[in-house]
Amino acid sequence: MRRRDLSDLTLLAALWGASFLFTRIAAPAFGPFALAELRVAIAALVLLPLLAWRADLSELVSHRSQFLLLGAVNTAIPFSLFSYAALSITAGLASILNATAPMFTALVAWLWLRERLAPAQWLGLGVGMAGVAWLSMGKGQIDASGHGLAIAAALLATLSYGVSASVAKRFFTGVRPLAVAAGSQTAAALLLLPFAIAARPTGAIRASDWTAAAALGVLCTGLAYILYFRLIARVGPAQAMTVTFLIPAFAMLWGAVILGEVVSLTMLAGCAVILAGTALATGLLRFDRPATRRS
Repeated sequence: MRRRDLSDLTLLAALWGASFLFTRIAAPAFGPFALAELRVAIAALVLLPLLAWRADLSELVSHRSQFLLLGAVNTAIPFSLFSYAALSITAGLASILNATAPMFTALVAWLWLRERLAPAQWLGLGVGMAGVAWLSMGKGQIDASGHGLAIAAALLATLSYGVSASVAKRFFTGVRPLAVAAGSQTAAALLLLPFAIAARPTGAIRASDWTAAAALGVLCTGLAYILYFRLIARVGPAQAMTVTFLIPAFAMLWGAVILGEVVSLTMLAGCAVILAGTALATGLLRFDRPATRRS
């Protein structure tokens, strides 16, 4: 990986790590649905003009029904669920749970697309779930009002991400990545709009909450998608996916520095277990025997 690609990867991890911080800040003021709607609507306003400038919008029309499905499982559902989870759990813990997404991706691909899983990948799924169970038993990062529902919401969100990966592979092979990003955000904005209106905030919203919501849409979604798809084009999806391993570090850093969140040993250990399971489940960590050299 070249220095420029490594810089993009680090910046992407910092932005996606910050998304958990900004969600933690803004969710109490806006509520889960309104915040998710603001995030995707702003991102769509960033991505649509870029798509129109660099290409055309025809793919959005020809794949409109598929975009509604992708927008639901890749954006509307998980963003709403993580916004709900942010009401009860820290940004650092939410980011660690988010790291299970590649494991669910592998599991859904096995169930739906019939992709074969090697024994090491099954081991990775078990290891990762053990890490989740370990974190779930530690109540230090969960508000008393959460009752574990926040963790369940975060895991359901990552399962939705896993479904979205198979949806993208099934219906969007050959579609320009920027079109997929713009179309999915636009579809998600349309799907979330009635829920956001029904659950719109009634109290006064501070300038800091608006700033956090704007940062979520412009930086953590619009700009982040551009960086992510640029990385895929340059280094391939496998290396681009290594961003998963950096996101929790940045999320815990932002949460500790800006919000004063505590990073416990349980969180660090659980994060290490989940990331090890993710590496195995996605094939990034292998136990292949070295090839025998023949003379």
